[in-house]
Amino acid sequence: MAERVASLAYAQRKELLQSLSDAEHEALLYDYRFWARKKQLPPAGNWHGWLIVTGRGFGKNWTGAGWVNEIASLGHCPRIGLIARTSADVRDTMIEGESGVLTLASPMFRPEYKPAIRRLVWPNGVRATTFSADEPDALRGPGHDALWGDELASWRYRAAWDNAMLGLRKGASQWLATTTPKKTPLMRELIQEAADKQNGIVLVRGTTYENYVNLSENYKKRIVKKYEHTRLAGQELRGEDMEDDPRALWTRESIERDRVHIMPSDLLLITVGVDPMGSDESESSEAGIVAAGIDGAGHVYIKRDASCHGKPEEWGRAVVAVYTLEHANDVTAETNYGGDMVVTVLHSIKDSAAGLNGSLVPVRKVTASRNKRVRAEPVAMLYDQRRVHHVGFFPELEDEMCTHVFGEGKSPNRLDALVWAVTRLVPELDPKHLQYGRDYGIA
Repeated sequence: MAERVASLAYAQRKELLQSLSDAEHEALLYDYRFWARKKQLPPAGNWHGWLIVTGRGFGKNWTGAGWVNEIASLGHCPRIGLIARTSADVRDTMIEGESGVLTLASPMFRPEYKPAIRRLVWPNGVRATTFSADEPDALRGPGHDALWGDELASWRYRAAWDNAMLGLRKGASQWLATTTPKKTPLMRELIQEAADKQNGIVLVRGTTYENYVNLSENYKKRIVKKYEHTRLAGQELRGEDMEDDPRALWTRESIERDRVHIMPSDLLLITVGVDPMGSDESESSEAGIVAAGIDGAGHVYIKRDASCHGKPEEWGRAVVAVYTLEHANDVTAETNYGGDMVVTVLHSIKDSAAGLNGSLVPVRKVTASRNKRVRAEPVAMLYDQRRVHHVGFFPELEDEMCTHVFGEGKSPNRLDALVWAVTRLVPELDPKHLQYGRDYGIA
């Protein structure tokens, strides 16, 4: 009925809607196809993959959640997989988010969420199991009839996608991937397959502005206005693939050339580079947090990008968590703006349940006496010498590396954190431009 109502002229639609009972009105309220724009509806015909690449705020999560609820209600896909970059992303965005599966489900056909076993179960027995793309091996065994993968371009490990596809061997065997564009090898491959009409893949592009009327004023101010007049607008708002800036110090080709997917077991030193937000930056800015290690041959491995938005206690907790998870030797923190703030913030973090104790974190304070480009050039040179390897993919960090032009735009916090970490590991790069303070917390 939903599609028939939506196709009517305004006067006819109004007349028909007025004739509906309260129960029919409620059913229509939760009908995905009635509210969806054309681009948010599944492709026509026989398709295998549906790739939605758009700007932020387009309604990607709403589309994914609506599609999952619909195929669950039809019952022909009894086993569904839900995959996001991290387990928290699956829970907070795909399931419990404001456009998540639970939020959009009809009260008359609402799934039961069992987080302990990572599962949603609908009244007809259809079940969806959740997975983190950061744990690709967990996707080796399970078989699914359908999959929804969110923010595919931000997944760290290609193996997560490959394993998911190998498990998509039952029933309808269809997948939906929703993502903001980033130029990873996997994304280039899928987009090319869609262009060549191979493997039943359909590509849908879209912009933030197509859903502008439904965006909150806060979102328009916080996201749209933030990116509107920047180079990132093409990617973040218009859903376009971002190209390297020839003035940047890095290229995606050089990063890709030396990327690895297995971490060496013999790292001699591991540090967490931190570039805190300056006093002139808003809470919507990022604190750069990048973990890296060095082996006996002098090769550096970028292990994790945990950069995040938030207040000091939020990014401080993220730093302590990365230090703990990566078994780091210390934290290297830029203190031009914050002075002892980083030390104070980190040493205030205590959470025994999560195993976090910031008071035990050794902090190396670093003060920069020269500009960002001068600090970054020796690190870029190390990449040219093929001595730096990214372990997996770090799309946001790599975007910043390959598009940022020093002296233009906002501070590249992720990139700065990487520079601090690598320079700490390879101090002979250019020790003259660094002024090391005493090491806090080191016996």
